[in-house]
Amino acid sequence: MLTIVTSVLFIALMIWGGKLPQKNENGKRMLHDDSMSLEVTKSLRGIAAVGVILHHISQENAFQQANGWGKPGELSMFVNAGYLFVAIFFFCSGFGLIKSLNTKENYFDGFIKKRIVKTLLIPFYVNVILYAGFHLVCGDKLAPGRWICNFLGLTLMNDYAWFPIVLTILYLAFYFIFKYVKNRNLAFFLMFLVIVLQGIFFCFNGHFAWWAGPKNWWLGAGMESAKWWMEDKVIWFFGEWGVNSSIAFLVGMIFAQKEKEIRGWFTKLFTLKLIACLILYVAFSGLSGFCQMKFGYWSEWSGQGPGIVNKLICYGAQLPEVISFVILIFAIMMLYHAENPITRFFGNISLETYMMNLIAITAFRFLLYSKGGYYNIVRPYHYNLIIYEVAVFASTILLGLGYKWLNKQANKLIK
Repeated sequence: MLTIVTSVLFIALMIWGGKLPQKNENGKRMLHDDSMSLEVTKSLRGIAAVGVILHHISQENAFQQANGWGKPGELSMFVNAGYLFVAIFFFCSGFGLIKSLNTKENYFDGFIKKRIVKTLLIPFYVNVILYAGFHLVCGDKLAPGRWICNFLGLTLMNDYAWFPIVLTILYLAFYFIFKYVKNRNLAFFLMFLVIVLQGIFFCFNGHFAWWAGPKNWWLGAGMESAKWWMEDKVIWFFGEWGVNSSIAFLVGMIFAQKEKEIRGWFTKLFTLKLIACLILYVAFSGLSGFCQMKFGYWSEWSGQGPGIVNKLICYGAQLPEVISFVILIFAIMMLYHAENPITRFFGNISLETYMMNLIAITAFRFLLYSKGGYYNIVRPYHYNLIIYEVAVFASTILLGLGYKWLNKQANKLIK
């Protein structure tokens, strides 16, 4: 029941306030030419923000095992969809950068201060302080070296904070490449190299410091005695989630640069091309799923070493999947896009809710697990899962609003 209700509400959110384009004088349906406007993309980011929260909730062990072993858990359709929602953020960011570059004079003047320092770096370090307080309240004991590295931003105080780090790297690459490289085709190619090299770096870097000891040191009880910096989700680019969707950033940039030509191409035989986009996405999604099942990103646990080749295969398969997904979204929005108060609201605090979501996820886990956290407590009718989902959403919103206010105060103070 929880899955059905949540799915219905999420679908309703995606279609509420939507509209089909008007028909011309011949009765032929036209296409939206404002489908990538600032207000429309804000609502699109709002939908993605809600999807990311649901993704994080669905990954809780209690939800995955709610219906028993071997059966789909509650909210199972969101478990592996997180990177697609994040791809929407990357696509919109890349699109917005090129649009602004092409329409605003002297766009690079103050770019680092406005788009990186004020928008990403200051909120990142405010978030570090907030999560440090949360760790202290929870009684978490971190090694002195980890406290220092976390405060410096060299390692992650917040497991979800990889996103602003990756986005900062992409913004810096955009700034230096497009400011000093005058040939646009070469600039786009260099951005492609930056993005793909990040992905390849992860494939060699792995999920944890496999390279810090003898072969397969982490198997058995090895991970229990590992130093803090050797654990997963600590060092930058520990995990495929930091690289598997960022290719959408480049797609957004290209679509902004060639928007008129791309829209013109879609206009002719639109229905046929929309179906083709859907078929391509389904095919690439199937290929990606097959590669992840057969080879797997978490190949360190196969007992064959780090499994770098396996990761490269999975990453290579996900690139066309993510590319085809954002192209499909672009095509659909030419025909239908939705705006409503909820999507606009979440669009305005999308980064804030993302950055504060882990506190909410963690704080209410007592509703799901026993004291030791090893056993699920799934109540009849899953009512505790329902309470958990509502509590996480409500607290994430409140925390996000508070975090947004603190960021404004921090920017004023630094100014």
